[in-house]
Amino acid sequence: MGMKHFVGLLYMAMVLVQLRGDSGDNLLDPSFIEMFVDELPQMPKIKGYEIKNGVPVAGNLTIGIYDTTWKFHRDLPPTRVFAYGTCKESATVPGPTIEALQGTPTYVTWLNFLPSQHFLPWDETLADIPPSGVPTVTHLHGGVQPPTSDGNSLAWFTASFAYTGPHFSSPVYYYPNFQLPGNLWYHDHAFGLTRVNLLSGLIGTYQITSPHLEDPLGLPSGPEYDHHLVIFDRDFRVDGSIYMNSTGNNPDIHPQWQPEYFGKAIIVNGKAWPFLTVTRRKYRFRILNASNARFLQLYLSKDSGLHFTHVGSDANYLRRPTVSRKFLQAPSEIADVIIDFSLSTSDEVILRNDANYPFPDGDPTDHITSTVMKFIIKPDKVQDPSWIPHTLLALPVPLPYEAAKTRYITMYEYTTDADEPTHLFLNAKSFKEPVTETPKEGTSEIWKIINLTGDNHPLHIHLGAFTVLEQRNMSDVEEFRTCMQDVYVNDVVKCGLEKHLTQNVFAIPKHERGWKNVFKMKPGNMTTILVRFKPLGPEAQYWFDVTAEPGYGYHCHILDHEDNEMMRPMKLVH
Repeated sequence: MGMKHFVGLLYMAMVLVQLRGDSGDNLLDPSFIEMFVDELPQMPKIKGYEIKNGVPVAGNLTIGIYDTTWKFHRDLPPTRVFAYGTCKESATVPGPTIEALQGTPTYVTWLNFLPSQHFLPWDETLADIPPSGVPTVTHLHGGVQPPTSDGNSLAWFTASFAYTGPHFSSPVYYYPNFQLPGNLWYHDHAFGLTRVNLLSGLIGTYQITSPHLEDPLGLPSGPEYDHHLVIFDRDFRVDGSIYMNSTGNNPDIHPQWQPEYFGKAIIVNGKAWPFLTVTRRKYRFRILNASNARFLQLYLSKDSGLHFTHVGSDANYLRRPTVSRKFLQAPSEIADVIIDFSLSTSDEVILRNDANYPFPDGDPTDHITSTVMKFIIKPDKVQDPSWIPHTLLALPVPLPYEAAKTRYITMYEYTTDADEPTHLFLNAKSFKEPVTETPKEGTSEIWKIINLTGDNHPLHIHLGAFTVLEQRNMSDVEEFRTCMQDVYVNDVVKCGLEKHLTQNVFAIPKHERGWKNVFKMKPGNMTTILVRFKPLGPEAQYWFDVTAEPGYGYHCHILDHEDNEMMRPMKLVH
């Protein structure tokens, strides 16, 4: 027996006798799992297009959702998961990266092969629960696609389409890919089950490329130097199974639901605390925070001398690169960064996180949750043909004065007398109440989001891209909240919004001043954004009917909040 295998078995033996929390749950203590023993996986890639006679044509993919197993660590037993793949044998967590080509459509048939029951607990007071089967529906996050292909939460279906949601129409989704190149991701979006299905493994990345726009930029490219990093957290039992608390904070109201899910093990591309061996040159990392609720505040070992150069945020490039030593990333946000390892003063660099959980006022990270992954740097410098240009892609300049309308979106959290959260609403309305946001196609709007809760909520808007104009805090949140909840009609004028706003304006980080689809709404603040309901490219209008049913939506991307029910429908009109 080799020494490495012996050490692995020794760690496994230690793990099996170390329990955390309720002994009935047999929770794994991750401090007894050895870090940096698994190499960072590269998820399988599938092309969303075909080449015929030298010309790209539309691709037709079939991707299934399977009940299978996945190894999250060398010394953990296989874990039961739900996973995306072209077949059960190739299904992975995260799922395959779909490589799409700008201007060439991709058709994906999403098929559900899941069993009659979920292996994780779900809350029947929140979700649409069919008599049998696990509902799923896939949303392409950041995609500009027709309403019928957007993954509406009520368009779910079970295996063999035995049961379907009220907005289900077809499992074949049409992704035009006419938007500018950038980073997207796909994930389950079933009503009331999103947090459970993503915990099970239903996430994957989607990349739209444009050689004629991107190749001249000279950024690091190729499978060795251009990596997706999908980061999320999980708790495990000692048998390797995913742990999710089965009892809610208010079991008499919601038997299972809890306000946020946090796991102690930090996973990157499906492995706990992996390592990647790099050379002394520039690398590109497309970093997705796919956690249910955990924010990431990422930085590199302080003694390394390294920094991040941001070239994109969410689904779009920035106009110019910008540099940071540390950046905050909410669940569902994507940061597209360059790291130049030739500048490192050490041969090993740790990617770390120090975001409190819940963010911003929750528990601090410890040695376990502050560690993400390791880069092992080879000593010799190598030739590096890549560079970082002074300018990237020319995107439209935000023009707030052209906004057709101003809307107020108010975030509420409701609690029991014991101050335990029960549910969260936008504008004091649940998801299934009639639509109130009806933007006109081809226009822009000013949205003023007023966060009256104690949490930072990452707001995601389907279809529309937005840019952040301003964040201002409030002088007396409690007084304004009391008035708004008494009025219960979102009457910001009657409650005197302006007199409750201070002159304290927070600076928007340079790397987040581009066009985004998610942004962090600070507690006790009003965040003003300009939302654009027309393409960011040269096209004057969308390439499909954006006014069709079932429309789109917007929601908090803390999945536990989205499921209960911090989500509202949105319908575009002509």
